[in-house]
Amino acid sequence: MSQTFNAASLARENVKIMTPYMSARRLGGNGDVWLNANEYPTAPDYQFNERNLNRYPEAQPAEVIQNYAAYAGISPEQVLVCRGADESIELLIRAFCEPGKDAVMFCPPTYGMYSVSAETFGVEQKKILSLPDWSLNIPSIRENLSNTKLIYICSPNNPTGNIIDNKALLEVLDMAAGRALVVVDEAYIEFCPEFSVASWLEKYPNLVILRTLSKAFALAGLRCGFTLASPEVIEVLLKVIAPYPLSTPVAVIAAQALNNDGVTTMKKRVEGIRKNRIALSEALRELSVVETVYPSETNYILVRFKDGARVFKALWDQGIILRDQSKQPGLVDCLRITIGTEIENVRVIEAIKALC
Repeated sequence: MSQTFNAASLARENVKIMTPYMSARRLGGNGDVWLNANEYPTAPDYQFNERNLNRYPEAQPAEVIQNYAAYAGISPEQVLVCRGADESIELLIRAFCEPGKDAVMFCPPTYGMYSVSAETFGVEQKKILSLPDWSLNIPSIRENLSNTKLIYICSPNNPTGNIIDNKALLEVLDMAAGRALVVVDEAYIEFCPEFSVASWLEKYPNLVILRTLSKAFALAGLRCGFTLASPEVIEVLLKVIAPYPLSTPVAVIAAQALNNDGVTTMKKRVEGIRKNRIALSEALRELSVVETVYPSETNYILVRFKDGARVFKALWDQGIILRDQSKQPGLVDCLRITIGTEIENVRVIEAIKALC
């Protein structure tokens, strides 16, 4: 006799009511121009010829750690490698936040996984809205530090594309000293390396930096990210990370991507994206359906349209998939457009021009 089984009834109460993060792939779409996930538009070419897949990989692959430390200008003891920066976000909550007691803070509009990860673990969320120019609301952050353990700040910010002023970051680091970790998400820092705060790690032991190979390194499918922090913070995170976070193929390819040739290739990609970003931004500003093209230091631009929903659907129906950001605070009628190839950018412009 079969039993009636309802898995949802066994789930934790906070999980029953939560809404999962809607990633680009989860949202779907049938397109041939994918400009909704901030990926590099063409695939890199790496080779994997290892013959030792019968063995478990290193817990923290030495070559990957050493290469990334050299690239970031820090010591290997300050580097943790994991399954994308998303895993870093969760590891920090798991390691430092007590559900029902501690809180995480972030500043919408911003990356959605800070909220989803906190909700998954039943940790309080303090959402401090950014100011109208998307700068940090320093007085409000100061007023809400009680029981806050983690402060996530995305810079350059996703989806707005702006850099968070270093003076503001310093203020937050100083006010949080001894009570909270300030986590600066630098997923897009390769597009504006002069704004990185990695050199601050020696002076600020409560600073944590998140990095990834998904964007400028063109390896979103590899799922490889990094946490940069003091050795003391890394030691805590090593207690909660999975035994073998990186598969052998991922480690081998990541090490190749981070050697001298790989970094040189990455920098050439960045220059190409910057050039295409300028061209796309300038062309969009000429269109009557466009209200504002916001400045960006990333591989995407945020655009406010006079009717964002109409533009989104019209391009969706033509197989051009963008990312609707209208549900984020202050982003009504805003679409985020990943910088694609020159041909893809032309298709975007022509499709939007047809709506004018």
